[in-house]
Amino acid sequence: MSTKAPRIWGIHARPGQLLAWVLAVLPFALVLGAYLIASDVRHRENPSDKVLPGFTQMAHAVDRMAFTEDKRSGQYLMLEDTKASLGRLLTGVALAAAAGLLVGINMGHFPGMSAGIHPFITFISMVPPLAILPILFIALGVDELAKVSLIFLGTFPMITRDIYLATRKLPGEQITKALTLGAGQLDILYRIVLPQVLPRLIDTLRLSLGAAWLFLIAAEAIASSEGLGYRIFLVRRYLAMDVILPYVMWITFLGFALDWLLRALLRWRFSWYLVTKD
Repeated sequence: MSTKAPRIWGIHARPGQLLAWVLAVLPFALVLGAYLIASDVRHRENPSDKVLPGFTQMAHAVDRMAFTEDKRSGQYLMLEDTKASLGRLLTGVALAAAAGLLVGINMGHFPGMSAGIHPFITFISMVPPLAILPILFIALGVDELAKVSLIFLGTFPMITRDIYLATRKLPGEQITKALTLGAGQLDILYRIVLPQVLPRLIDTLRLSLGAAWLFLIAAEAIASSEGLGYRIFLVRRYLAMDVILPYVMWITFLGFALDWLLRALLRWRFSWYLVTKD
């Protein structure tokens, strides 16, 4: 007797393409519907309510922040905030990725370096980055260096440890064969190990972007004159939810776009990695 595979529930479920699309859209539709209902209820009770603004209010706020020049500075505030935040985020993450890759593959490949550095990396990975934010501001000032340093210190240990583990998992037979063919230790590290670890670095960056955004927003909220986090915490004192919610959605979109770009880079340059991973 033949039985059909379930379409939704169970480990053998096989939802069709249309059903998968519906299931993906459903949570967004439910959240949007709940918000619209709650907003409508609050505005019926109080037409000037600011906590749950309607889409019209948010559209006006976006037009004011993104498409209208600020009277005092003559700038488009949302554009300037985005440029400032992305500059800090990408700089901190890029530095952490470069340093984490270099330290991670060396720790994973050379046991002596692992013995000397790995305990220290493990230790600093337990330090909450936000706890040292005041120290960074005192030691480095409130300019860009402190904000980039926070992003670096928050993501560097995670990237380093992940690259270290990825390096350790590579088959030992590859090293043996390369040594048999006359390869030197640095040849093995940068011509055999590095190409296999690079796609893992991209995956690790995707995982660390959420933490990087958190550190960025926290740093901008405390001491900054521009940036997405700065703007959110500036207007919160006026209960300007019509500005805060679009800014939060914009940050979410930027994070999704960066994740998509990294995923596209994996598909383009390291398609073999996705096949072996899946």
